[in-house]
Amino acid sequence: MMRSWAVFDSPVQNALRAIKYRRNIGLADAIAVDMVEFVRMLKWKVEVLIPIPLGKARLQERGYNQVALVARPLAYELGISYAPHGGRKVRETRSQVGLTAAERRENVRAAFQADPSEVKRKSVLLMDDVATTGSTISACAEAALSAGAAEVYALTIARALSHHDLNRV
Repeated sequence: MMRSWAVFDSPVQNALRAIKYRRNIGLADAIAVDMVEFVRMLKWKVEVLIPIPLGKARLQERGYNQVALVARPLAYELGISYAPHGGRKVRETRSQVGLTAAERRENVRAAFQADPSEVKRKSVLLMDDVATTGSTISACAEAALSAGAAEVYALTIARALSHHDLNRV
């Protein structure tokens, strides 16, 4: 089951871009605080929150995982474990921007692996910044289930609506 807190449009779109590309990391805390009540309303019984991992090259280039900057304070506020290394990207992928839904699925297929010590027999909450087709979340969910997760839920900060152009997301 996947839910998104907001629509990928202004001002959320601008905030996410500022975090991701302009190093405005203070916005991450503000987003996390705003997301708390939404996540509590979902009444999901989750034990551990895992941010979708970046590949080594992207992490080195950016210096941080923008999703982790929101996920950490969110996990703290929700009173659940935070596992920043619960998943890892085992294969570099190209940017999803501009890819069709089928190309996105293929691009991330078998690109992630979950750490069994973090997910085995647990209810896991995966978190990403933007869902477009759901391909990245699905690939990570498959990895978590393969590593023994009991249940996997997915949360994104924003969701691109079908009328949005995939070339922009």
